[in-house]
Amino acid sequence: MKNIFIIAALLLAANFSLSYAADETDNAEGKVAVEGGNIWYKIVGKSKKGVPLLVVHGGPGATHDYLEPLEALADERPVIFYDQLGSGKSDRPSDEKLWTVERFVRELAALRKELKLEKVHILGQSWGTMLAASYMLAEKPSGVVSLIFSGPFFSSKIFAADCRERVKKLNIRSVEAIFKAESKGDFSGEEYKMAMDEFYKKHVCNLAPWPECFNRTLDGMGFEVYSSMWGPSEFSVTGTLKDLDITGRLGEITVPALLTGGEFDEISPETVKSYAAKFKNSKFLIFDGCTHSHHLEKTGEYIKEIINFIKNAENKM
Repeated sequence: MKNIFIIAALLLAANFSLSYAADETDNAEGKVAVEGGNIWYKIVGKSKKGVPLLVVHGGPGATHDYLEPLEALADERPVIFYDQLGSGKSDRPSDEKLWTVERFVRELAALRKELKLEKVHILGQSWGTMLAASYMLAEKPSGVVSLIFSGPFFSSKIFAADCRERVKKLNIRSVEAIFKAESKGDFSGEEYKMAMDEFYKKHVCNLAPWPECFNRTLDGMGFEVYSSMWGPSEFSVTGTLKDLDITGRLGEITVPALLTGGEFDEISPETVKSYAAKFKNSKFLIFDGCTHSHHLEKTGEYIKEIINFIKNAENKM
């Protein structure tokens, strides 16, 4: 199984009826020059008049595809997706010096400037939450109406600790395979891959089978970026992000923030709650029975919560 730091995406029509039917003529695609190359973006509902929503995918090294169900929000506002440098439809330079939080922050700033997003909501998922929060802290941008942090990741050590607690409850063979691989520094064995598979199906995405848009993300994954910045898997953290922690600065972010997690998420509900307490103006939601994919395992409920949160934030502008 391929390494991932993302969630599966699936729109469950059974519990959510869309009021927006995609109109391809109201979409736009393009590329923006950033440090290291060009990044691809897509705007859905470009003619809509509401405050745009900018979607920041996970990874590092994932793609936008698994977040496509968020197009449902384009009934009232433009929804912008993009692939970060090194993955998906964006350029893929082979230069590890490019894989830093600071460069990805500048990339996000360049995209927003190019698209003239004077007012914007930002939704980050997993690694995308770290990137969105780091953007707020580094750039101190104006015009951000609200922030949605889905499966929030603000500390590598806390994330890793939560994952290790989940690992303890795996099949004993999986646990042994993980510790054996980590002790030897060899993650290529079949037993380690099987352990990853068990972990991901329990804590990253419990949809079966994994949906097509999730598989597109896997196919477009920038594994060079992922392995360089994170490591061989979600729970074996060896990359350059291993000591990253911005929890002490979250109180500097004052715009309305919504934090969401799943009951069986890689990031524990207790961690999500503790993060929310650090913001000046926030709320948090935990989706029962869900994993890191909670916003897609309970799509209808998640979308409704996002709509309500965004509208409440706009009413306070």
